[in-house]
Amino acid sequence: MSAKKPIKHKARKRFGQNFLQDQGIIRQIIRSIAPHPSDHMVEIGPGLGALTEEILSEAGALDAIELDRDLPPILRTKFFRYEDKFRIFEADAMKFDFNELRQDDDRPLRIVGNLPYNISTQLIFHLLSHAGDILDMHFMLQKEVVDRLAAKPGDNNYGRLGIMAQYYCDVEPLFIVPPEAFDPIPKVDSAIVRLTPHKTLPHVAQDLTMLKRVVTTAFTQRRKTLRNNLKELISADKLEEIGIDPTLRPERLTIADFIVIADQLSSTQ
Repeated sequence: MSAKKPIKHKARKRFGQNFLQDQGIIRQIIRSIAPHPSDHMVEIGPGLGALTEEILSEAGALDAIELDRDLPPILRTKFFRYEDKFRIFEADAMKFDFNELRQDDDRPLRIVGNLPYNISTQLIFHLLSHAGDILDMHFMLQKEVVDRLAAKPGDNNYGRLGIMAQYYCDVEPLFIVPPEAFDPIPKVDSAIVRLTPHKTLPHVAQDLTMLKRVVTTAFTQRRKTLRNNLKELISADKLEEIGIDPTLRPERLTIADFIVIADQLSSTQ
């Protein structure tokens, strides 16, 4: 993400780079995040440091994870005066072990990032696996992805991403960011979303792997009923027995409903 023109770095399509340059949007994002001197912040894909600079001036520590090897030298030079609290990891966030950042720090992580559209869903699933180490997450995402994250039963956007995100977190869409706020200008609207991991899960599955399997299978063909989509896992009669209408389409079920199905399967294996 970039705020200043003098730094020359051409955005790379293969990294999904779109650098944020609108100062008004930057300030609005920082107000939403509200960094504090006691915070251990983590920025995924800092780019040219538009948000980094604002976060460093407020937070107690900031770790940045950047895949583009040309950018860390620029960031280290730009923020040399913060070297006592600023670290850059030249790594792929998709493969990064976020537990590593807490080995010498008992503060939960506050994660921010302008996530590339092409990997945003996979990266969010990766981060959800570290939810116990995270206080909150603020992401810039394609608006369509934010709509899916926040969707409720019955919505057209409701599916695997929203169900699993909401299993772990409270999801709060904050505001839309227009394409003109970036360089280069993307072809889609973006949005800021806040994910706050539940301190206590409102619904707990006996076997999380089974829950993921049930949800994924149920939405394989979202226009078909549970009777059809889940027939390889559970019979229509058994669904009725546990209180689930097999004639419903998957988008009609709540997270608690999917857990009932998953727990039934777990208990019979």
